[in-house]
Amino acid sequence: MNGLAEAAGSFTLTRWVSRKSRADFERWQAAALRRFLDRDLPQAPFYRKPPARLADLPVTDKALLMARFEDFNIHGLTATDAWAAQADDGRAGALTIGASTGTSGNRGLFVISEAEKYRWLGAILAKAAPDLLWRGMRVAVILPQNTGLYDSARKSRLVKLAFFDLTVGPESWRAALEAFDPTVIIAPPKILRHFASESFRLRPKRVFSAAETLDPVDRPVIEDFFRLPLDQIYMATEGLFAVTCRQGGLHLAEDSVFFEFEPAGEGLATPLVTAFRRQTQIMARYRMNDLLRLSKEPCRCGSPLRCVDEIVGRMDDVFRLMSQDGPILVTPDVLRNAVLKADRRIDDFRLVQTGPDSVELRLPPMLADDAAAAAHQAVRALLEMRKTAATVKLIRAPLPLETGRKLRRVECRLGRAR
Repeated sequence: MNGLAEAAGSFTLTRWVSRKSRADFERWQAAALRRFLDRDLPQAPFYRKPPARLADLPVTDKALLMARFEDFNIHGLTATDAWAAQADDGRAGALTIGASTGTSGNRGLFVISEAEKYRWLGAILAKAAPDLLWRGMRVAVILPQNTGLYDSARKSRLVKLAFFDLTVGPESWRAALEAFDPTVIIAPPKILRHFASESFRLRPKRVFSAAETLDPVDRPVIEDFFRLPLDQIYMATEGLFAVTCRQGGLHLAEDSVFFEFEPAGEGLATPLVTAFRRQTQIMARYRMNDLLRLSKEPCRCGSPLRCVDEIVGRMDDVFRLMSQDGPILVTPDVLRNAVLKADRRIDDFRLVQTGPDSVELRLPPMLADDAAAAAHQAVRALLEMRKTAATVKLIRAPLPLETGRKLRRVECRLGRAR
């Protein structure tokens, strides 16, 4: 297998598809999806035979995949063996094993082949930085854990990649990062904001927020520091799902994933994903836990791929409360906006549902008392308007940078959403 040839082919295909009309793209996607259903999906023991239509397949999720891991990958690799490989060198023979960081305490596994790893590299380069590739790129990836996905980039003469371990803290690798002088930075928004607050000496040409929800309050701070537009890479254990184009549109990766959407209320949707270019671990009609606000308009860049206006958060962090009219759900974006719109001086907070009818609002001590009071009242008023009896406790405490877990400004601690 020629890895760089796989990457080049994927790069070319990704760029070629992006120039199609929407109608032509949908015809191409339908044919690619049909090939996947006929050729690749039946290789997994869970399925065994091709369906007449995608809609004939059952909806799957992380709990099912982890319980029957060996039935969803074509090599029969068990979850026990995959965890052991992941804890060692991340390899099981010729396969690469990776794991999520477990945003909600529920870690997931993925397994991919060498060819798939290089296809991923070609696709992400085509989407994120095709104009920088030919000049040579120094890419700094700052995440809680390394995965074998990035090994493929290290074998290209056009890309120099350095991984910086978020869990050991930025103070341990600040000098190395500044010396690397990256042209592209991929990092969670809380770290990009930390770079701004600590005046890191960096001068990238492209900056991507990844691995966490990008809250509106972080964007202006990061963009002002780098003097660049902040782009996004929407990626999870389950695959690459969206990348920002040069016109600022966050495009779904419909050239490798077929998306179905389930309404989640408040104009939001949760995706069911079918990764039709994956052949090792089959992902079909897999229910994601994310809340998306889809764009109603095509992007001005001309790509046929649909756009997402906002990745709002996760279903796990929807507040689940009782009201006079019965159980209600309050989504993270509504809660976040209540706090941020209360006073323009608020630029950080934590809002946590700690019990069936109890909420905590944490604000830093240096925030003016009247701003804290306004935020407290705004959350109380929102919940009263929704006819809940929930109490909101205001806590004034520091909000330190946490490198051992993902930042969730709005968080529900009642257990996994159903």
